[in-house]
Amino acid sequence: MYTARCGRQPGITVLGEAADGREAVAQARRPRPDVVLMDVRMPRRGGIDATRELLAESARPPKVVVITTFENDGHVTAALSAGASGFVLKRLPVRQIAEAVRVVAAGEAILFPAALRRMVAARPLGSAEALPRAALTGREEEVLRLMATGLSNPQIADSLTVSLETTKTHVGNVLTKLGAHNRTHAVVIAYESGLVVPGFTG
Repeated sequence: MYTARCGRQPGITVLGEAADGREAVAQARRPRPDVVLMDVRMPRRGGIDATRELLAESARPPKVVVITTFENDGHVTAALSAGASGFVLKRLPVRQIAEAVRVVAAGEAILFPAALRRMVAARPLGSAEALPRAALTGREEEVLRLMATGLSNPQIADSLTVSLETTKTHVGNVLTKLGAHNRTHAVVIAYESGLVVPGFTG
């Protein structure tokens, strides 16, 4: 339903639709899309496992945006940890869901910091990932905290008064040191490890 509606938005072409997670993986193999809009709760195979399989299949897998009904859905943080580039809520207008797809296709992440904080806080104790031993530098921690507020690379560069290339280098170092799939996963790790605390706004 959401896929079909998004297909009527400018700049988006729908290549296929799936009724469950197993079919979603199969559909994404032919032809390979730029972005997969993945419901985290599906029959036969859930969105988390489907996301994990899709992203492990090739050197250049499609980006995944997960879609959910509830802001505190614990499945979403699991999908983000599996490598999804962001999430959207089903109640959003179709034009906003379509814009999220465009943003992720362009290489950015979709973050709703307040909702993400609530999701991470709602996870059972012991589910948090341990922060890797490779310590971040002070500047890298600063960049990660700004990433957690939802800022893009150009916005981070402006905030720190550094070049865009320098910012990209810092972001790359953060992802490598945290062992993160992407910037969204890095933010999840930051919240779960306590490196970024609820209420931080930059």
